[in-house]
Amino acid sequence: MIKRFVRHKVEDAGSSGSLNDLSFLLIIFFIVIAGFNVNKGFLLNLPSKEKPIVVNTEDIFKCCLEADGKIIMEGKEINISDLTTRIEEKLRTWPNLTFLLSIDSECAYQKVVDVISAIRKCRVENFSFRMTDD
Repeated sequence: MIKRFVRHKVEDAGSSGSLNDLSFLLIIFFIVIAGFNVNKGFLLNLPSKEKPIVVNTEDIFKCCLEADGKIIMEGKEINISDLTTRIEEKLRTWPNLTFLLSIDSECAYQKVVDVISAIRKCRVENFSFRMTDD
């Protein structure tokens, strides 16, 4: 009896079965990732160019954030909790309060975020900030 050698086809490393599984997993991965909530940061309503907001100078409440993170209000250094209590007191007497924050350009970003977050928690409607190069 003569035996014949039968050649078996070698499976390709990139066979469609494993590629189908991989593509299915990638599709599921991107669908799940797309569903995550993205932190949008601070949502600040900006005035339109057609209708600029006119602010009375007596309604402006000024505060300064220095390069080392110190909060200066009316010439005195205060902390964030004192800042929120002063803002809440002023809001009771001045409902049209506009908070002006002067930020030193060398100040750490986290300090700026902390102060803005504290101001937003006080529900200040009119908020303005500017960068200074002191």
